Amino acid sequence: MTKASGKILVVDDSRVMRRIISSFLAKMGYEDVLEASDAGSALKTIATEQVAVVISDYSMPGLSGLELLKAIRRDPKNKDMPFVMVTAEAQLGQIIAAFREGAQQYVTKPFTSEYMEYIINKVVR
Repeated sequence: MTKASGKILVVDDSRVMRRIISSFLAKMGYEDVLEASDAGSALKTIATEQVAVVISDYSMPGLSGLELLKAIRRDPKNKDMPFVMVTAEAQLGQIIAAFREGAQQYVTKPFTSEYMEYIINKVVR
């Protein structure tokens, strides 16, 4: 995926965090960044848009990031969609669950723009 060819979906119930991640992505050269404030909205976006990568918060009201990941993986056309889990919590059980469900990366907050760039470059190769 080139920086201009794929849409990245940022999912977080915090508007501020969505803007921070979207800003990092824009500085990296990703022009097509979509945002969703919850997992339900994210699933609707994935159903109607050509999303190449999902970056999602783990802890959200309603469906969690883990439940979003499971829902994405249930759809055969999205079973290999790169998924980055972002969270303020670094509990081993959550990390293991995310990787078992198919997350490619697990990022803990706070993070730097350089680290996010490293992670995104790893998942889009």
